[in-house]
Amino acid sequence: MSSHGPVPSALFLCVGVLYDRHKTRLARYYGGSVSTMPNLPTISFSSTLANMSSPGTSSFIGEFPISVGAFQRNSLVATLAALGMILGAAYSLWLYNRAVSGNLKPDFLHKFSDPNGREVSIFIPFLVGGATVR
Repeated sequence: MSSHGPVPSALFLCVGVLYDRHKTRLARYYGGSVSTMPNLPTISFSSTLANMSSPGTSSFIGEFPISVGAFQRNSLVATLAALGMILGAAYSLWLYNRAVSGNLKPDFLHKFSDPNGREVSIFIPFLVGGATVR
């Protein structure tokens, strides 16, 4: 439960940084941004992995025992929950792929810039909180 705060906050902060620069939240305009701003996609990917409860992240520590306990108690409900987790992870990866390494948008390339020092200093506590295994 402790990772419920930093992980979504880091993802919202990634969207906020992009919105601050481009004034749109539509993912189709951000395609190919990894070629011009490599740091923000790296931060976004680590936050996406933590959001998917990948092993080694603080989210996994909470999700795994809950899933094991749910399977012991009611396997049908646990199977539906696991299906929801799989679909959520697939959507997260699809959205990341579309937004970061999708079709290159040459009209927007000059507008892309990596996060500045202030923004990176704001990201650091969220990344540490989402990646720290307690």
